[in-house]
Amino acid sequence: MKIKIMAFIAIWMFIALTFVQAQLPASKIHGRILDASGKNLAFATVAILKDSVLLKTAFTEDDGLFSFDQLAYGKYLIKISTVGAPTYQSGPLVVDAAHPIITLPDIKMETGATNLKEVTVSGQKAFVERKIDRTVVNVDALISNAGTTALDVLSKSPGVNVDQNGAISLKGKNGVAIFIDDKPTYLSGADLESYLRSLPSSSLDQIELMTNPPAKYDAAGNGGVINIKTKKTKISGFNGGINLSLNQGELSRSNNSFNFNYRKDKLNVFGNLSYNLNNSFTDLDLNRKYKNDDGSAKSYFNQNSYFRRHGNTFNLKTGLDYYASDKTTWGMVFTGMNRISKQVNNNTSNLSNAGMQLDSVIRAENIDQIKYQNAGVNINYRHKFNNAGKEITLDADYLLYRNQTTQTYYNYSYLPNMALKYEDILSGSLPSDIDIYTAKADYSNPLGKQWKLDAGAKLAYTKTDNAAAYFNTANGKTSADYEKSNHFLYEENINAAYLNISREGKRFSLQAGLRYENTVSKGNQLGNLVKSDSSFRRTYNSLFPTVYFSYKLDTAGNNQLGLNYGRRIDRPYYQDLNPFFSPLDKFTYYVGNPFLKPSFTQSIELSHTFKSKITTTFSYSWVKDEVNETIEILNGTYYSRPANVGKTRVASVSVNAEIDLTKWLKLNAYAEFGKIVSKTDFYTGFLVTNGSFFRTSPNLQFKLSGTWNAELNARYQSKLSSVQFLLGEVHEFGAAVQKKLSPKSTLKLTANDIFRTRVFNGVINNLAATEANWVNRQDSRSVVLSYSYRFGKAFSTPAKHESSGADAEKNRVKN
Repeated sequence: MKIKIMAFIAIWMFIALTFVQAQLPASKIHGRILDASGKNLAFATVAILKDSVLLKTAFTEDDGLFSFDQLAYGKYLIKISTVGAPTYQSGPLVVDAAHPIITLPDIKMETGATNLKEVTVSGQKAFVERKIDRTVVNVDALISNAGTTALDVLSKSPGVNVDQNGAISLKGKNGVAIFIDDKPTYLSGADLESYLRSLPSSSLDQIELMTNPPAKYDAAGNGGVINIKTKKTKISGFNGGINLSLNQGELSRSNNSFNFNYRKDKLNVFGNLSYNLNNSFTDLDLNRKYKNDDGSAKSYFNQNSYFRRHGNTFNLKTGLDYYASDKTTWGMVFTGMNRISKQVNNNTSNLSNAGMQLDSVIRAENIDQIKYQNAGVNINYRHKFNNAGKEITLDADYLLYRNQTTQTYYNYSYLPNMALKYEDILSGSLPSDIDIYTAKADYSNPLGKQWKLDAGAKLAYTKTDNAAAYFNTANGKTSADYEKSNHFLYEENINAAYLNISREGKRFSLQAGLRYENTVSKGNQLGNLVKSDSSFRRTYNSLFPTVYFSYKLDTAGNNQLGLNYGRRIDRPYYQDLNPFFSPLDKFTYYVGNPFLKPSFTQSIELSHTFKSKITTTFSYSWVKDEVNETIEILNGTYYSRPANVGKTRVASVSVNAEIDLTKWLKLNAYAEFGKIVSKTDFYTGFLVTNGSFFRTSPNLQFKLSGTWNAELNARYQSKLSSVQFLLGEVHEFGAAVQKKLSPKSTLKLTANDIFRTRVFNGVINNLAATEANWVNRQDSRSVVLSYSYRFGKAFSTPAKHESSGADAEKNRVKN
């Protein structure tokens, strides 16, 4: 342990020394692009290069403007490509103390051939970009992201932790809201994990990490918002890509995707189809020691559960945009997912007396058959009032989730000599339906050159219907199990409005917003022969302020300070409010909690960015009525239920750095040290949890040649205390290599968890007269082979007569 910590400290000392020696002040290059007729040109691709290495790319909007900020001193090139015009390349642009900001004269793209040959810009995007209200992760910047899933990509993102159950936390805080293309997924728990595991990394463009999201976003998610942006090209013509991958561990998995885009005149059609084959396992050892009142051993329980999962998932996203004019756009998007999966849990439980002598053995085969469907439709409208940025957007969405799970649990009890004592079967049918309707409007209006006003409103209605019908079969007789059977109905209305104002200055920038949300919810637990009806209704109103400040301490922007504050809410998951008992095995049950209250978080962050390369952030947050998993033991049976665990404080300091050590070697590194303190009234008495954690993820990128690249990566997390749980340390190492076969095709090979050290373990504390611990092994060591191919050819609209110039302008493709 000490050797590992010293190694990581040495890495960070090396980072600090490198930055002290570096002389890389930041600055800006910006300009405007015009078409052949002298009008603002939209959808032009603008790339900035330094030493022949691509730093960033951007697309111009209707105003034709582009800007690259926070540039280090040095020589740069600007390359511009657009449909129907030859590629433009600037001369050397020197950014130095005398010229920190370069304003280029208007660039006119002259008309050329109607067919545009492919333009290839070699280089690599920055892995992390920092903005005033978020951190942006470029997915394709890491070779090792190829052929993996969205969940794998998140686990490699700075400050994000994915635990053994797929639960996501951001900078030590749980309750993270996951968005896809600025739209909430409305998923949680196992459903969210399965969805992210079925989403291939090849369909992702960027990951936006927002510990304190602006007022435009829903206030849900105490840990903040993670917005996953999928790929969508803006080039005219027909083009797309194919991504294939094979992941071989002990079992075989595969992630494959196909995407296309067609733009011509007023119409744009796009789509993404992906297929995921999941083969995985979990090998879980769970040990329990039951104690007498004097602390002596009463009995022992040792259990091994081997979960084997197999599933096929298809994801579809398709839509179209219709450009009614150069300022008005209508759009429609369809999404769908279909997953058929099976999980088999072979479970062996050994029950022993105080002298460790075997009393009985229970063997079980638990089978879950799952059919999961998700579909959605979005209709959107966008109107730009002028080229200055004044616009309004409208969105209406309908989402449905359908889950049909069939459970069959075979249980066999044996004497120590393995003579059969009894056998029984528990079977269940668990249909679950969720319907979500939303409508929202967003308005944006620049106020002069530096100020901008944003406002909006949103209405959301959710209806869920969850049923569980269980039956027991013993001695050839089947009867209904009314204690476990359940039917739960839930409805929720959220009405929201927000106002946001921002200022972008040369040295000082700010953003302030206020969001109001009104929540009305009601739940109804339907009764049966042994249970009576029960219901609840809640109404609450809340205000959620957000404030951001950014200030450059010097004119070159070498040192920049940032400060932000925000308040957020974490509403209980729909499934967690359902008070029914769901068996995981004969000795472990999951129980919902209809008495859960929403939890509220306030957080503040102070950051310092040095020469646009290293960012140090101090974070502090306090949570009221935090929702967390609790474990209670009654008569030897474990009951896992969500509960409001009281007050939690999280303090952390993190460092994120990206260093060009040489022209061929780059280091991306993230490290975080934090402290979590929780106080709650627990069923065993008042509980105080106080623990620290450390995590880091260094990544080395090698540019071996013009077509060969390689990568070495590592991740480490120390022990972590969280309410009842003490999680053990986890670390892993990986490597990857990439070969560009052609400008259109790339082959990548990745090795994950090479030494198979990613083994989860921990201790469950504060159990009544019980000690418990676990070890969890998964199929983490694997080799991934992926291949990507881009196809298509861009083209321009044929030239028209001067008299139809206005029509030609209307037919320009705009977003």
